[in-house]
Amino acid sequence: MIIDQSILDSLTAQAQASPRLRMNLDLRNSPADGSQRMLNAMEPGTPLPIHRHRKSSETVVCLRGHLREIFYNDAREVMEVIDLTPGGPCVGLSIPIGQWHSVEVLESGTVIMEVKDGAYEPLGEEDVMPGR
Repeated sequence: MIIDQSILDSLTAQAQASPRLRMNLDLRNSPADGSQRMLNAMEPGTPLPIHRHRKSSETVVCLRGHLREIFYNDAREVMEVIDLTPGGPCVGLSIPIGQWHSVEVLESGTVIMEVKDGAYEPLGEEDVMPGR
């Protein structure tokens, strides 16, 4: 697959039409592929709770737009805020296993590439920080 602007445009249009204001595109070779690789188009206002991944690190690269990754400690205190934008000082990052984090989308048309270890596992109740 070639990831070109038409794919990003189509994914963005789907995100804008979605009640969740985001849409992803699976980049795995097949459902048997044990990795997680996807494009994720997100619009400002998309609801993203503070969460963590206890079995996987997460790599995020901003392909288009502007977003902010926010890291928290166990007391819900903000520990670090990192702006991601193509061509900017930071275009991507790796989130360690178990790190509480959230995302704030700052620009319409934002698309990231997400990569995680192992097969998809939905977040459990213990992986979403209460109160947000």
